[in-house]
Amino acid sequence: MSAISSPISSRVSKQQPEKPSHNRSGEGAWVMKHQLHDATIHIATGGRDFDATGNVVVLLHGSGQNHLTWVLQSRYLAHRGFAILAPDLPGHGLSGGSPLDSIEAMTGWLIQLLDSLGVATATLIGHSQGVLIALETAAKHPDRIKALGLIAGAMAIPVNEFLVNMSETALEKAIKMMTSWGHGPSAHMYDNSMPGHSFLGFGRRVMDMNNRDALLADLKACNAYTTGKDAAASITQPTICILAQEDKMTPLKSGMGMGESIAGAETMVIPKAGHFLPAEAPLDVNAALQRFLQN
Repeated sequence: MSAISSPISSRVSKQQPEKPSHNRSGEGAWVMKHQLHDATIHIATGGRDFDATGNVVVLLHGSGQNHLTWVLQSRYLAHRGFAILAPDLPGHGLSGGSPLDSIEAMTGWLIQLLDSLGVATATLIGHSQGVLIALETAAKHPDRIKALGLIAGAMAIPVNEFLVNMSETALEKAIKMMTSWGHGPSAHMYDNSMPGHSFLGFGRRVMDMNNRDALLADLKACNAYTTGKDAAASITQPTICILAQEDKMTPLKSGMGMGESIAGAETMVIPKAGHFLPAEAPLDVNAALQRFLQN
């Protein structure tokens, strides 16, 4: 059974891996360029050099997204004592390689990434498709995962067939459709957590950074993933589910079902927000994650 809480807005022994390189991308903003197999992987670390022996938190982005999903979380958490990894999946953002074609493949890739960085255990925070990756990884590799933060997700994420087809034949239209569906009413009225910016414009720009086949691969991977319910039932790690009241892409009912399926999970619902919670409600999301991670 899950415990339901309200948003918090006021409180805020493996082979030695090769050391990754750190590069500056703006004043004080450190990122890693890490070679994994034949691809260079871009990993945001929130303005801190990454320490594999620290309290590692991995931020997993959703379909057609990249590390910029977490632009308002990565630095916040990194400067509160957490070792942050916000990777671009292959073929996304600034990472090389081709997009992976299944949630299981993404899970395998994540474990390989942790191994290559010398990370023994980590907490996984996932958004949307990243929730599926987190569930599958925790179920298949329970000894590697300390806790889970599941944001705007569900145990299954079936995708509208029209959107899948459009992502193959008319990508720009698919991106506009997804960013429109994915944001709540306040975002459409430009009630913005980042003054001077458009949620929808920012969302489209993030998706434009990816390989042209990335969104299609991600949507098909979500459609094909059918073992989320079994994965959720097997989770024993501390878990928080952070859900959006106005989510049209992973409806609230589905997210609540996920929380109820994970033993001891805490579930909180953020009002007025849509699917892209990390950008739409960063104060609530950040405060909830900090409280959960520190406890």
